[in-house]
Amino acid sequence: MKRLRVLVAIGVLALGSTGAGTAQAAPVSGGSGCPTAEVFATDNTAVITDPADPRLRTRLTRFDREVRDIVRAHGARTAGSTLLDGVFWSGEQKQTTYERSREFDVERVGRDGLHHIADVIRKQYDQESVLTFRCLPRTAPETDAVEVRAPGVSPTLLREALVADPEARDRLGGGSVTLGGELILIAPVSDLPLARRFTAALGVDWSRAEVRYGDEEFVA
Repeated sequence: MKRLRVLVAIGVLALGSTGAGTAQAAPVSGGSGCPTAEVFATDNTAVITDPADPRLRTRLTRFDREVRDIVRAHGARTAGSTLLDGVFWSGEQKQTTYERSREFDVERVGRDGLHHIADVIRKQYDQESVLTFRCLPRTAPETDAVEVRAPGVSPTLLREALVADPEARDRLGGGSVTLGGELILIAPVSDLPLARRFTAALGVDWSRAEVRYGDEEFVA
């Protein structure tokens, strides 16, 4: 099955256009700690429903090298990537699904170049879509999304919160967690109350969350 459900699921969460800054999360507008762009990708094409599946233990090492080669071959730069554990709700199967992926920080790239790189990755690894996020000022005309990063979350905790909250699992779809326990959600700028409620269910202190503004694209 061709898919990149990890990316589709991340992008379902919405954070209010009135601004995450009003919720006292730490806002970042294309500045400190925010790369020019990010690419979220995987080489997985299977639907994995067992959290103990050995495929979820892969470190995607070769994939990491190959994608960085693609980035460099198209004139951009990346210092490396971050391994992610994705947990998502499948409406079709009525259960959670899982996926390993990587997030690549990309520098020296514009909107068109980023789109092209993501499309090359999509085709090479037989994916339905690849998610990109360009960090931009909050007030930039192209800003249409946010990236929320929050510490202290595990894949198990994320799964339990999704299962316990029908509204969140239907609207958010899921999210990803780094091996260091940092939650990552990317979404359109809307629906801040739902985001705060769900992160609270995860035990996240919203004042410690970082909100990055920018432009998201599902390259399909």
